[in-house]
Amino acid sequence: MSATTRPVTAPAPAARSQGIALRRGVVLVLMTLIVPGSAQLAAGNKRLGRVAVRVWLVLVALLAVAALGLLVARGVVLGVGAHPVTLTILQFAVPALLVGWAVLMVDAWRIANPPAMSTRGRVLSGVLTLALVAGTATVAWSASTALGGAAHLVENVFAGGGSTQANHGRYNVLLMGGDAGADRIGMRPDTMIVASIDADTGRTVLFSLPRNLQWAPIPASNPLHAKYPNGFWCASQECLLNAVYTLAENNKKLFPGVTYPGAESTREVVGEILGLEINYWAMIDLKGFEHLINAVGGIRLDITKRIPIGSLHGPKGVYDWIEPGKNVKLDGFHALWFARSREYASDYERMQRQKCVINAMVKQLNPTTVVTKFNDIASASEKVVATNLPGDQLGAMLDLALRGRSLPMSSVNFAPPLIKPVKPDFAKIKQVVVDKIAASEAKDAPSTPEVSTPSSASPSASSTKKSTNQSDDLDTVCTVSD
Repeated sequence: MSATTRPVTAPAPAARSQGIALRRGVVLVLMTLIVPGSAQLAAGNKRLGRVAVRVWLVLVALLAVAALGLLVARGVVLGVGAHPVTLTILQFAVPALLVGWAVLMVDAWRIANPPAMSTRGRVLSGVLTLALVAGTATVAWSASTALGGAAHLVENVFAGGGSTQANHGRYNVLLMGGDAGADRIGMRPDTMIVASIDADTGRTVLFSLPRNLQWAPIPASNPLHAKYPNGFWCASQECLLNAVYTLAENNKKLFPGVTYPGAESTREVVGEILGLEINYWAMIDLKGFEHLINAVGGIRLDITKRIPIGSLHGPKGVYDWIEPGKNVKLDGFHALWFARSREYASDYERMQRQKCVINAMVKQLNPTTVVTKFNDIASASEKVVATNLPGDQLGAMLDLALRGRSLPMSSVNFAPPLIKPVKPDFAKIKQVVVDKIAASEAKDAPSTPEVSTPSSASPSASSTKKSTNQSDDLDTVCTVSD
């Protein structure tokens, strides 16, 4: 035999045994990761294994049913999932199941008999098990926090009180935006937009009303009607549409048992103006809106003109600009200024920009963003939103939002030259609403010819293409980037 040749020797029995123990430990832990309880059925406490596998099979079946439900009855599944009772149960059940899963992983590693492994094997298998346990614990904590936040959000924000019945096949939602003080939500909303949503397709028409509209009709059912039977007007020119909120809040004695008399009165008055039954209202604190935009990761818009940041009458003046461009990403601060900036623009242009932001939120807020940033979104939402939407209807409205997010939004600004806020033609406003909704619904009926705008509204319609005051399709005024 050559001096450089060494005989091939078989591994020592101890080394082989240690290698087998390591492989066995890794396999058992991974088996538990894939099918909890399978390691116990194969090599441990079979009774424990059977219970764990049965629980796992039940959970898989429930997930399969939920997935199927999302395909055939998404609104029902979302409604059940968003119910406070469901969320509270899941808040404790999900972490408990994940902790049980982690315990089974540790038990699987124990079954492999770590003392039979080499030191290196014990370290490797132990690190793998600890990593999986740590990951499971992190998911359990995150899930519990998110579900608890969701339950708290639904219970505290979605207090209910709105009408759950669709009106002529549509849900009408009043969106109001205003600055909130330390103990209230928006004393005088500067933004009033009604989203009229098709109950079948989710296709939406947005109607914006100017805050300075006068002679707003107050329905006879509202206690304020006795003060202003012929419409909301006064010589001081302070009786504007957005002051209805303040008027009701200052006369809370007229609204016993009503938590938000300002919002409810504004809902009734806006519904009377448009000729629509308003199902729900949502009041958004525009200062807190900045946090909500940041929570969803910002929005992207194609912007056609410079938007000033600051006020000519403020201590800093106009101190910066949002520059025009395509696919401009706006964080919360800049999105808020884009929606609210007053300088070098009319209130009516602001109304259009606000609808641009709503359009972007609807189209760009995808399920992945909601899941991955849910805690931030829930925390921000609770601070900026009050609504009379019931929690048990949240799923149905989410379903409609998902259906309509891929469809273009139509839009009408009730601003000059369409109407004169000083002396508005309320009959014309109602007719435009009827015509616009009919035209929107016709888009989902291919066999029905497109509904054209009648002659009574045609002058304003013809000026739509040339003006930013009114718009036939929101995407033609502000393009939401993908």
